[in-house]
Amino acid sequence: MDSEMNGSAARRGEGRSAHEVVVSRVPPARGGKSRDDRLYELAARITERDRAICRLLHEHRVLTTSQIEEVAFTSLRKAQERLSLLHGLEVVDRFRRRSWSGTGPFHFTLGRTGAEVIAAERGLTIAELGWQRLTTTALAKSSQLAHLAGCNGVFTGLIATARETPGAALDEWWSARRCAAAWGDAIRPDGYGVYVEGDVRLPFLLEYDTGSETLARLEGKLPGYAALTRAVEHPTWVCFCFLSAAREASARRVLVHPEVPVATAVVVPDSAAGGPVWLAIGDAGPRLRLVDLGHPGRALGQLAEGSGRRDRGSPAHGALIGIHQLPVEPPATRT
Repeated sequence: MDSEMNGSAARRGEGRSAHEVVVSRVPPARGGKSRDDRLYELAARITERDRAICRLLHEHRVLTTSQIEEVAFTSLRKAQERLSLLHGLEVVDRFRRRSWSGTGPFHFTLGRTGAEVIAAERGLTIAELGWQRLTTTALAKSSQLAHLAGCNGVFTGLIATARETPGAALDEWWSARRCAAAWGDAIRPDGYGVYVEGDVRLPFLLEYDTGSETLARLEGKLPGYAALTRAVEHPTWVCFCFLSAAREASARRVLVHPEVPVATAVVVPDSAAGGPVWLAIGDAGPRLRLVDLGHPGRALGQLAEGSGRRDRGSPAHGALIGIHQLPVEPPATRT
């Protein structure tokens, strides 16, 4: 990313209850011009930063204005101005929801021209890329929008922290779709990332909780993560994000497994995931930055010594079926 991407990025509040969807007007297609002609004209107007935004929208489906600011801009105003231009060029589409509390933020998805840019980079057609405007319309009305945008906000918050920290970066950011392709039905995390700072590389799997699942359902995810630990032969942090302290406190009582290092945090729009918000299961505090959680083996050792350990036994062998790729890298962290 270029130098304009360096700087602070403030989090903004985002309404989540949706009663009405307002989809912004998309300019009509420019008639009579071939795909190559449109791309040639566009090449002089879009930057590498614009292309990077397109790649993120293709992979992660939707980002809010403030999330794109965190990733690529130095101020909200600059983000708004550039995104307005890209919307006019059909590089991005946008929509926002209305609720009883007012109009929510703009949510951005990949537009037709942006899809053409990504397809051209990969030597594909739009059809082969899998882009359809109807998909954007469905997402705007989806009950899963708040979950998807919230999950993406955890990662953009880490990117914002890394941009302000010398020697730091979010080296990997996998979507839920990519995780499902890698690990099948054994586990279905909401994302996978590798955060780097100095000599520390901290891989983690993300579970983003909106409170819609029972505590038993959260607890039931741990045997699958234990199976993954055995398959890759090293533990990996499983990070659960919650929207309230009460929900986190309740969940921490059940998120205990002798083979799964779990850390939890309350991450809301004004609480950056890169800050000191994380607390490992088995630790009493203080809360730490994600990168300071240390080696996950340390947490498992503390858990084994604690009086609250519960032996869950081994998950069925069938839990390993479907793990047909094992790309989770071992941690390289200070102990």
